[in-house]
Amino acid sequence: MHLLGTVFQHLRFDCTRDLFADGNDFSPETIAKNRDIYYQKQIADIIINQTTETISLLTSALHINLNIGQSLTINTSSIFLSLETISIESLSNKIIQQIGNAQIHFPSNFNSTINHNQIVSLRSIMRPLASADESQLKSHTNLSTSISFSILDQTGNKMSVPVTSNHLYEFIIPHDPNVIIPSMALQNVTSLNSTPFHLLFNLHYINITQSNNLTISLHIEIQPLNISLAYLFIYKFDSSPQLNSSINQIAGWSLFCPTNLTNDNLYTYFIDNQLTVNHQSFIFGLRELNSTEIDDFCSSQSSINNPPISDRPFNFTSNYQVRTYISGCYYFDSDNNWQSDGLLVGSLTNHMQTQCLSTNIATFASALLFLPSPINWNYVFANADFIKNKTIYLTIICISCLYILLVIYARYKDKKDIEKLGVTILPDNYKKDQYAYEILVFTGHRKDAGTKSKVQFTVTGEHEQTKVRTFSDPKRKIFQRDSIDAFIMTVPKSLGSLNYIHIWHDNTGGGSSSSWFLKYIIVCDLQTLEKSYFICQQWLAVEEDDGRIDRVLPIAGEFQKHEFSYLLSKRVYHNISEGHLWFSILARPPSFEFTRVQRCTSCFTLLFISMLLNILYYDQLATVKLLGTNATGFSIGPFYITLEQIEIGFVVELLTLIPSLFLVAFFRRIRLRPSHQQQVHSLYQSRFKIKPHATLNTMVKDDKRKSKLTFPWWCIFIAYSLSFLLAAVSIFFITVRGIEFGDLETQKWLTSLISSFFSSILLIQPMKILLISVLCACFVRNSDVDKEAAEYLDDNFNINLNNDEEYLHFIEYYNSPFSHRHYTNISRLDKSELVLVRYQRLQEMKMWKIIREILIYLCFLCVLNIFVYSNTNSNGFDQTNHLRKFLLNSRQINQDYTKISTINEYWNWLENSFVSNIHAQQWYNGNLPRNLNGFINDKTNRMIGWAIIRQLRIKSHPCQTKQNLFSICEDDYSFSNEEKHSFEPGWSNQTTQVYSSSIQQAFKYQTGNQLDSYVYLGKFGRYSSGGYVYEFRGRLIDLQ
Repeated sequence: MHLLGTVFQHLRFDCTRDLFADGNDFSPETIAKNRDIYYQKQIADIIINQTTETISLLTSALHINLNIGQSLTINTSSIFLSLETISIESLSNKIIQQIGNAQIHFPSNFNSTINHNQIVSLRSIMRPLASADESQLKSHTNLSTSISFSILDQTGNKMSVPVTSNHLYEFIIPHDPNVIIPSMALQNVTSLNSTPFHLLFNLHYINITQSNNLTISLHIEIQPLNISLAYLFIYKFDSSPQLNSSINQIAGWSLFCPTNLTNDNLYTYFIDNQLTVNHQSFIFGLRELNSTEIDDFCSSQSSINNPPISDRPFNFTSNYQVRTYISGCYYFDSDNNWQSDGLLVGSLTNHMQTQCLSTNIATFASALLFLPSPINWNYVFANADFIKNKTIYLTIICISCLYILLVIYARYKDKKDIEKLGVTILPDNYKKDQYAYEILVFTGHRKDAGTKSKVQFTVTGEHEQTKVRTFSDPKRKIFQRDSIDAFIMTVPKSLGSLNYIHIWHDNTGGGSSSSWFLKYIIVCDLQTLEKSYFICQQWLAVEEDDGRIDRVLPIAGEFQKHEFSYLLSKRVYHNISEGHLWFSILARPPSFEFTRVQRCTSCFTLLFISMLLNILYYDQLATVKLLGTNATGFSIGPFYITLEQIEIGFVVELLTLIPSLFLVAFFRRIRLRPSHQQQVHSLYQSRFKIKPHATLNTMVKDDKRKSKLTFPWWCIFIAYSLSFLLAAVSIFFITVRGIEFGDLETQKWLTSLISSFFSSILLIQPMKILLISVLCACFVRNSDVDKEAAEYLDDNFNINLNNDEEYLHFIEYYNSPFSHRHYTNISRLDKSELVLVRYQRLQEMKMWKIIREILIYLCFLCVLNIFVYSNTNSNGFDQTNHLRKFLLNSRQINQDYTKISTINEYWNWLENSFVSNIHAQQWYNGNLPRNLNGFINDKTNRMIGWAIIRQLRIKSHPCQTKQNLFSICEDDYSFSNEEKHSFEPGWSNQTTQVYSSSIQQAFKYQTGNQLDSYVYLGKFGRYSSGGYVYEFRGRLIDLQ
């Protein structure tokens, strides 16, 4: 029995495998996928059968109670059902109207073998979405509604009522009203006139191959930019049409005359589905008719049997636009598959509906697919010169040059990163001390975070305290910005559980190199592999924070290691420097194997891919504008960012996500070249010498780890080749698309690209990284995971390095891993020295700040002068000279401002000349100046705002004359004797007369801050910014 059961299970497995296999593909993934599809279809069939049964029961219950001429409708969001009782003789030319412009039209001569007096019920069902068929082939019915129509007898059974091929049922099936109609493709045919091809027609190729055995109809729309032109249209299936005086190889032709234009100024041509059967391609040609041909063929009222023939190459005087799409009519068969045999697509089909003609009644749906516009290679090759496409060529060249410069910089920084790596044996170690600690010092990434000062420290444990030790390395710079420095410190015996570290520097680095931002320190006991954390996150600088250059760092407990600020700062920087591909070129963690050159190559490859996707989706943005959608956005300088551009940028980000993940992961997982492998990390040599069994146990544990997928070293050539290939293909099609757009449209696209690129780099990706960092800091608080220090703290024994990457230098003249200890001088500033150094440093910073401000101000003045004087108008002098002469009245003999010598002459000019000239007055013929409100009297210039007069007064004081008489004296104007009191009108202290508020305000003193004015430097002196101000506002009669 057990054997029979086993055999039965194997047979059952084989049957299941054969049932769900895809040909010879018996993989578990394929079988699981096909099994899920099989059961989903079974559930769908059950739902369809239940829906059909429910509709049948509902129909049976309702149509019994309907009299002749009565109807019933059920309208829900998922179905529309119409039921009507009628006699057979009333069906001729009957129209059943449904929602959404859907309708069913009976033939005008409805002949049937059924008794004309028989009573029948007409049931029509409309669903907003057509059902999917059982096959895997595409029928393009996703934009169609479905219409079911049945004729029922008095018992509720369906009746078959076929009609003849001359009198067909007509079904109008609406499409999705929200369908986006793509914009028409511009054909720049005028630039092809000078091509050496000497073509008679501009040919267009359309692929109409159908793999689902369903027939389709073809629709061609042509929009001339000059609607007065006429065209000759010829076509042929599967080969190019030819028409001249000696060859006539065409399947059909048509004349497009201006009288044939639709309301949308379109020429349309329709090929029904019976003509496209068994054909794979459709090629049509277009030629512009000359004026003689237009008169002969378009102006003639008689029918034309033959097309106009010419042997001359085409000569287009205007461009045109083309849009093509296919449509189809299908019915649902008994196997739940869409079929098209016996159906005819009508000529009334358009973007919004499909006209289907049929001899039978069933469930119908329509197909609609807008065909992508093919590349016009003739136009591309004819217009590929640099002069016509400067924008696209310069863009590609500039990006390529930028890539080369960044690669040079990245390679330089890669070599510099190697200097930041390594394990240094402290020079003050004593060779007899065999208890070793590894000390990792993390320098911050802030500006001027690194230091050149001498750094010293002591470590205090539960049992012992070290002497003053010095961090130094004779072969490389330590404590550089954003670096991790590892040191080996030996002591005579274990310090016990560590308590704190006292660390300081002597501030001898000079300038900003004296300061140091210390993030934290990790001390690892190489005997027990126990790690201790000492968190600082502070400056050791005289000019920062509290001005201290020494810190006592207690050992961090679990609470300190799980603090939100500590975890967030560590994760944000790591995620930005590693997760943000563009930022990581500048701030790559030195210990990571994914080099800056590889990051730079990945970035520019993905940039070209995103540019290609963006230029392809740019037509969708043009479609949105064509449909009249109100685009909301904001402007930043010359760039205008809209919501549609951000959406396109988001879509491009999603589409580039897969190649981005693949390319980056591929680079990360490539192993190093065997010939470039060096010996084992000396840190592990030290561990092995100190405690061999600890390293051996670690190696055994590492063997048990699950190794990640890696690729051979030679895959690096495949990675770079794949990157350059993707970039080259993208550049080619970007260039082709740019040539098709034209230089002006390419500039618009480039603006959109720049805005979407910077919104992605500066907005989307940083927000994503910040959000992930905050969530991880809140919910995934694993403080022991330090990816930056993993290279030093990981127990993995084998670490391979490139030949040109000196991971760790050796001190050759040491016979053992540890040297003898030197006497250490303690370099620490006392309080008085610290105060003096702090004062000097702050003064130095202040001096540099002033120098920077001066330089920035000078640069600003230079840029301002360049912009001002490069945009001067040659008419500016004439305009200024005209206004000066007009307002100063220097063209007249009387009331000339330039000849005023007394106060009375000044007031005379002001009242009789200036005031009348700042308002438009009557014309020379006495007509009123209509629609000239705000214009001055020359009636060509308009004043923005209004004119004001600011008066400065001098204090009066009693004085004694030579005749010893007392009088009122007034000295020359100066800031000290300026009058600043307010008066009443007439310059009196009080008045009984009533004045308007503007006149009263003119006698009130106002300061320069109130007036927002400046000190004025005149010909005879300087004048303050305050004064008594009168505004020339209101009607001319009031001012006078």
